[in-house]
Amino acid sequence: MCTAVTYHTRSHYFGRTLDLEYAYDERIAITPRNYPLRFRELPDLDHHYAMIGVAFVVDGYPLYYDGVNEKGLGVAGLNFPGNADYKPRQAGKHNVCPYEFIPWLLGQCATVQEARKLLERTSFLNVPFRADLPLAPLHWLIADRDSAITVESMAGGLNIYDNPVGVLTNNPPFDFHMLYLENFINLTRGPATNRFCASLTFQPYCNGMGAMGLPGDLSSPSRFVRIAFMKEYAVRGENEVDGVSRMFRTFAMVDIPEGLAKGDPDYEVYEQTLCTSVLCAESGLYYFAPAQNRRISAVRLLEAGAEARHFPLGDTQDILYRN
Repeated sequence: MCTAVTYHTRSHYFGRTLDLEYAYDERIAITPRNYPLRFRELPDLDHHYAMIGVAFVVDGYPLYYDGVNEKGLGVAGLNFPGNADYKPRQAGKHNVCPYEFIPWLLGQCATVQEARKLLERTSFLNVPFRADLPLAPLHWLIADRDSAITVESMAGGLNIYDNPVGVLTNNPPFDFHMLYLENFINLTRGPATNRFCASLTFQPYCNGMGAMGLPGDLSSPSRFVRIAFMKEYAVRGENEVDGVSRMFRTFAMVDIPEGLAKGDPDYEVYEQTLCTSVLCAESGLYYFAPAQNRRISAVRLLEAGAEARHFPLGDTQDILYRN
C-alpha cells in the first residue's frame, strides 16, 4: 500500500508514503546529470536530467520507488498486485523494464506532455533485475506543475489516464477510484446542512460534520478519497517550509502505523508506512521522514556533484530536548 500526491501553491510539490511489510535498506538516491544510465533493451542515456528519489540500491544500481528530476517532473510507482501485467519484448516499442522506468522517463522528459508522447510507444518488459529479485507489480503517478496522469500496464494493454485529482493509491485500477470518488460528492469542509427532512429542525452540534462519511479505514479506495479531500481543502503554506510541513500533515491522514494492516494471517508481519517524502520542484529539495524518526530531513538535488550518491534514511528517532 502507498499513497502519492501532487499539488502546488506558489511552488510545485510531489510526494508519497512508502508502505511495505519489509524494509530493504531504502535510501535517498541522487543520479546527477549525464551520469551513465544503462538499460536492458533500450539505448543508454549518457546525457540526461538529474534526478532524486527513494531507491533500493542493488550492485550500485538505484531501483527507484519514486523520483523527481531537475525540471520538476515527478514519478511514483505504487503496488498494483493482480492487475499489473508486463509483456515479452515487442517490436517497434520502447521495451522498458519496470525497475528502469523511472530513471528512463525522468532522464529525458521535462513535462507530462513529453512523458505521454514517449509512453505512446512504450511496453513494460517482463524481465527481472535479477533472478532473486522478481518484478514488483506497479502502476505509476506522473505529474508536473500543470497536470498529472496515471499509467497502468495491464493484460489488455497500456492504459494512460488523465488524473485530475493528482492522487494515486493501489488496487483496484484507477478508473474504479474515480468512479468510487463520486460516492462522496456531498462531503464539504463547511457546516452540515439539513437535507434529511425539511419539517425537522436539525442543527450541527460540532464543527466538521460536513465531512461525515469520509472513510477512515486503511484500504486503497478509502485512502484515495481521504487524501483527495485533504488535498482539496487543507490550508496550504505561503512559503516552502510551511508548504512542506502542511503536506506532511496531509500525509499523516493516510499514514499506516505498524500493527494495523496484516497481510498474511499466518505471520506476524504488518504493512506500515516506512517513509514519507515530499519534493519541492523549484528548490530541488527532497524532504523525508522515516517511520521511526518523524523529524523531517532534506537532501538537495543539484548540490551532489558529478557522482551518484545515496543517503540513508536515518531511521532512529531524533528528539529535541527542551530542558
